[in-house]
Amino acid sequence: MSAPVHRTPERPSAVALTSARERREGSRTGSPSRNPAEHVLLGLQAKAGNRAATAAVQRARGQGTGKAADKAADRAPDKGKAPENGGGSAGAKTKSKKNYRDRISGLLDRLKKNLDTIDTWVKGVQTPGNAGMTQQASASGDAVLKDSAAVSGTSAAGMNLATELPGTAVNALDWHKSRQAAQANPTGVKHHTNARRADVKGADTVVGAASSGNYAAAIAKEATKVQHAADAAMAAEASGVTSTAVGMAKGIRSGFRIGGAIGKLKKVKAMGDPEVVHAESLAELDRQRIEANWAAARAYVSLDSYWREDNPDGLTGVSDALDGAAEAMSGAREAAQTYDQAGKNVQRLGSAQKFVKQKQINKIAKESAGGALSEPLKAGAGAVTLANAVMAGSVLASNPVGWGLAGAGGGLILGVTLYKALRAVTKRYEEAHHPERWALEGETPEARSRSESLGHALKFWQKVSKGERRFVAHEIYSLAAGPDIPGSGKNTEEMRQSGMSLLIALKAGPKQHKVDDAKWVESLNDPKQKDAWIKEITELLASG
Repeated sequence: MSAPVHRTPERPSAVALTSARERREGSRTGSPSRNPAEHVLLGLQAKAGNRAATAAVQRARGQGTGKAADKAADRAPDKGKAPENGGGSAGAKTKSKKNYRDRISGLLDRLKKNLDTIDTWVKGVQTPGNAGMTQQASASGDAVLKDSAAVSGTSAAGMNLATELPGTAVNALDWHKSRQAAQANPTGVKHHTNARRADVKGADTVVGAASSGNYAAAIAKEATKVQHAADAAMAAEASGVTSTAVGMAKGIRSGFRIGGAIGKLKKVKAMGDPEVVHAESLAELDRQRIEANWAAARAYVSLDSYWREDNPDGLTGVSDALDGAAEAMSGAREAAQTYDQAGKNVQRLGSAQKFVKQKQINKIAKESAGGALSEPLKAGAGAVTLANAVMAGSVLASNPVGWGLAGAGGGLILGVTLYKALRAVTKRYEEAHHPERWALEGETPEARSRSESLGHALKFWQKVSKGERRFVAHEIYSLAAGPDIPGSGKNTEEMRQSGMSLLIALKAGPKQHKVDDAKWVESLNDPKQKDAWIKEITELLASG
């Protein structure tokens, strides 16, 4: 065969190329005509090149074994390439870019979590200790102790900065990803999930950037102390300003989070006790169940009369009696299942409400201790630092107020962090050793040994994926979902309304999804949106 045809500025048509090849091939082989299959294969040669076309011709003519043809195709120069002018390459590039971004985000997130353990010790112990050493050095005039405190402070601020920067980068990447997803879904559950996450991650990015600047200022402050630089007072003043501003900003943000948790808690409490709220509907279902049982009993009595030869209508009467008994029994069985399901749903709703309320209480406690109280205390310590810098040589330099505020703030942060870590370890152990506790219907998880469960529990960089929160999210969705969702078909309308009310209390209602009530209810009855709903509910159940 001839060499592959290369592109030229004025490319001849495929028909002309094929005709030219036919003439050349005819002159070589003495066969002026080709069959239709060979016409197609020769056209393939013009597009794909000699080797790919050779493999195709060999398959068509049977001139080579399957292995030889496959090897020829594997050596084709264009194998695996997307069309140059098609949309495939663009889509592949976009997907590759997303995978690359997600991989970077995962590595940074794992790095931050690995550093968090050391950073917690630094914030809760080393930093307050440095403040105490600095206060003691100022009071005693001990230059050596002052230098030691400055060196320790430099290392502490450096560790804080090293931990904060990866977290800020991860938050920025997550914000960008969530914002794009929210824009791609202007309404509905996917919009709200991603828009809410974008807001949170955006705020986290801003706070992280401000904290990074604060730690950089702290490094400069401590470094000037070590070097006995002339501008040490100026660096301390700048550090005090940034520390005060960042601490107050974090405290205010925690205050807003506390307010949101209190609002959710009030709305869930306003729903009332499910056993009381649904007592009347349960009584009505019980009455229907009893009536259905009596109807079934009467139908069987009527059928029994036919067996005792009290049969004026003959075989027709027996057939009708059998049909009536079967129908009555089916109604009694359905009424009993509906009543039993309603009773179980009341218990499930009660458990879900209790879980939601406990989550909000936990969030209020953690935000109060870890943000609303600790951060302003740290801001107060920064204000004392600023005052010391402005009024150098005064009595403030030896005043233990700054050390006390720093110690209190650090102690609260350390306590909250240790509590979170202990809870996470416990949940991961339970997830591995007792997976059946929060298994969903149809799941048959296998429990791990104690040593394996302990090893899983100590993987602090991993989140709990199959715990109580996921289980409760499925429960809430099944209560609010429509009849087309498997497992929700026998829910009463009253129970479905209660499930929807719980979603609205969690701020996942029509307003947040930017749709009207009808479309919102329709989305709860759409099996395609089930996973998106459960994902959103799971995130909303987090206590922070």
